[in-house]
Amino acid sequence: MKPLQNRTVAVTGIGVVAPGGVGVDEFWRSLFAPAVDGAVRRVDEERLNARRLMTHKAAKNADINVHFAVVAADEALRDAGLLADAPHDGPAESDVQPLAPAVDLDRAAVSMGTGIGGIQTFAVQADVLRDRGERLVSPHTVPMVMPNAAAGALSIRFGMRGAASTVTTACAAGTDAIASGARLIAQGTADVVLAGGTDSSLTPVCLAGFANMRALSKSGISRPFDRDRDGLAASEGCGMLVLEPLDDAVARGAHIYMTIEGAASTADAYHVTAPAPNGRGAERTMRLALDDAGLSPEDITHINAHGTSTGLNDAAESEAVARLFGDWRPVLTSIKGVTGHSFGAAGAIEAVAVALTIANHTIPPTAGLVNQDEAITLDIAQDARPWVPGPVLSNSFGFGGHNGSLVFVPAPAPVSSPAPVA
Repeated sequence: MKPLQNRTVAVTGIGVVAPGGVGVDEFWRSLFAPAVDGAVRRVDEERLNARRLMTHKAAKNADINVHFAVVAADEALRDAGLLADAPHDGPAESDVQPLAPAVDLDRAAVSMGTGIGGIQTFAVQADVLRDRGERLVSPHTVPMVMPNAAAGALSIRFGMRGAASTVTTACAAGTDAIASGARLIAQGTADVVLAGGTDSSLTPVCLAGFANMRALSKSGISRPFDRDRDGLAASEGCGMLVLEPLDDAVARGAHIYMTIEGAASTADAYHVTAPAPNGRGAERTMRLALDDAGLSPEDITHINAHGTSTGLNDAAESEAVARLFGDWRPVLTSIKGVTGHSFGAAGAIEAVAVALTIANHTIPPTAGLVNQDEAITLDIAQDARPWVPGPVLSNSFGFGGHNGSLVFVPAPAPVSSPAPVA
C-alpha cells in the first residue's frame, strides 16, 4: 500500500442525467433556456436510452437510479478517455465495460451518493405484494432497493476493485460522495475514482409527503431566492465526475476541468428538516471548506448555491453567505430553477455545472428569479454572466441537518486550456 499522501485532485471527466438534458451538451444548454414549469420534473426515459448500455436482463433488474448512474458514468469515463472501446447505438450485448488497459483496477474506486436508493422499486413491489400476493414479488427486490446498488453496479460493470462506497446524507449526499472520493485520491488510496450522486424518489408516497410538509411548490415554479418562492420542484437525475491525481492526469495528457482543493461536511444537530437558525451550520461548513483549501472568502469568485426555492433554506443559506463573505460579493447562482431539486443527486449535478461554468467562462442564470427577496442582499445572477474563472464554492444542505461544501479551482493554464461545450 502506498503511504498517505496529499495529492492534488483533478476532475478529468463529467457525465450527467437531468430532466433538462441527458448528456453534458444538452444539460448545459438547458441551463440557459426558460425553465419548464412543474412541481415534479422527470428525466425523459427515451432520451436516457439505458438499453444502449444495459442488457434487457440487467435493466429489468435494476432500479431507475442505477440506470441513471450507468448512463452518466459511461459518459464521464468516455470524456476522461478511460474506456477501452468506442460508443455504440444499438442494444447492449454485455453489461461488462472494460476500462483502458492503463487503469489499475485494484486502485480504481467508486464513491456514490443517494437519498433513498431504490425507492421506486420498493413502491412498485409494495403494490405487487398488496395486489397480487407475495409469490409474485421480484426476487431481485432487495438488491434493487438497497442504497448501495448504484455503487455496486458501477464497480461490477467497469471492474473497479477499489472501494465502492455509498453516502446517504440526504440532499448533501452527492457533494459528500465527491468529497469522499477526492480524499481517496488525495490520500493515495486510489488512482481513479468515479464520484457522484444518483436519485429518483418521485413516488406517490414521497411526493405526497413533500406536499404535506409544504415543501413542494404549489405554483409549480422553482424560484430560488425570489420573494415569491413557494417551495421546491421535486426532481431526479445523476451527476458523475472522474477524479484522478493531477500529476497522473497531466502525464497522460488528459483534459482537466478543475481541481478539488477543499471539502467539508458538518451537522446542524438542530432539526430533522429545518436548517439551524441563521444558517450557522452552513456558515461553519463553508468556512471549513475554505480552510481546507487554504483560501479566504475573498478568493472565491462564484458560489453555486444549494438554493432550493424554499423559504427557510434560501434564507438560511443567504444569511450564512452574507456573514462569511461580508462586503465581498461573489456571484451566486442556483440551477434548481431549471433542474428542480434532485435530492441526493443535486450536489453532483451541480458539480458538473461548475465544471461547465469554468470551461465556458459563463455563469448560468438563476432561472425563476424575477424579484429578489429584499432581505437577501447577495449578488445573484438573474441572467447569464461572462466570467473569468476563479475558485468556486458549491453548497449542499440536507434533511437531518447535513451540510456539505466543495471548493473547485480552475486547472492551471499550462496544464489545461478550457474546451467550450456547444
